[in-house]
Amino acid sequence: MRSNDNWNEEDELDTFDESTETDNRKNPLRKVTKEQEKRIKELTERLEKFERQERESTVSKVLESKGVNSKAARLVLKDLDEVNEEAVNNWLRDNGDLIGYTAQEEQEAKPNVREFSRQDSATQFAATPDASDEYVDLLQNYDGHSEEELLSIIQGIANKIQ
Repeated sequence: MRSNDNWNEEDELDTFDESTETDNRKNPLRKVTKEQEKRIKELTERLEKFERQERESTVSKVLESKGVNSKAARLVLKDLDEVNEEAVNNWLRDNGDLIGYTAQEEQEAKPNVREFSRQDSATQFAATPDASDEYVDLLQNYDGHSEEELLSIIQGIANKIQ
C-alpha cells in the first residue's frame, strides 16, 4: 500500500524553530546568554583599561626615577610588548638618546676630576692615626683576664717604639 501523503520528513526537520516551541515567549537561555556576553564585554573593556593604565604608570614611574620627562612614556609604550622596570631600563639603555637620556652607568664610569681633587685636598694634611694610639686604646680596654693578651699588647708597643 502506498500512502497518498506528501509528507517529507526532511522538510519538517529543516524548518524547526525554537521560537515556535516556546509559544511566543522569549527563550530564557538566550536572554541569559546575551546578558553574560554583555557582562563579559564590559569586564574585558575594564580589564584592558586597567592594564593600559598599569603599563603607563610603570613606564612613567621608571622614567621619573631616571629624571626623564614622563611624556616620553608614549614612545616607550609603542616599542614594548611586556612592560616592567627591567624592560623600560633596557629600552632607555638602547634608545635613550632619542629622548636625550644618558644612562647613569655611563655617567658614573667617567672619572670626576673635581671630586678626586676635593678628596685629595681633604686628606692631604689630615692627621693619620698613630699605631701607638691603637695600643693605648687596647690597654685602656684591657680587662685583666689574660696574661697573653697583655703581653701581646706590650710587645706590639715595644716593636713600634724600636
